Amino acid sequence: MIAGSRLRQIGWAAALIACFGLFLALSFRVHAVKSEVLLAEREIISLKRQTIELETEFETRASQRQLADWNSVEFGYQAPRADQYLENERQLASLGSPRGPSAPSPIRLARAEAIEGEPERPMVSPITGKPVQLATAHRASAGGGFAEAFGEILFEASPVRPAQARSVLVAEVSE
Repeated sequence: MIAGSRLRQIGWAAALIACFGLFLALSFRVHAVKSEVLLAEREIISLKRQTIELETEFETRASQRQLADWNSVEFGYQAPRADQYLENERQLASLGSPRGPSAPSPIRLARAEAIEGEPERPMVSPITGKPVQLATAHRASAGGGFAEAFGEILFEASPVRPAQARSVLVAEVSE
């Protein structure tokens, strides 16, 4: 009786393992078919786009004679000649006319370069006109603390930094 029971348990275990193996094989096959279907759908979409492009090209080429007639008769357009192409910017500039007496001056970009021997100027607020005081400059004079240290951490972690913040800090701390 014990041998038959043991044999039955082994039989059920074998059947369970076989079912599990068939389940895995079937699920792998289902996933393979799904991926093939997705690839086929992507190819169909690509072919539809190509068909639309080719239809547009065909319609454009079919109407080129009509477009050429419109360009020559209606609009007076002609294909550019070889002497109409420009070699460089100077030739393009020579085609322009000089500015008139009432024309506005050209737009220029402002740029400040550091001059050797001159001290760097502190950052100034465009609203008040007073020098900007950064939070990290106060930490050295206040004697520290949790809030100041946390502000320093936030300042260091910030991706936005003023261009001259480091040099202003050095000037204020050294004074």
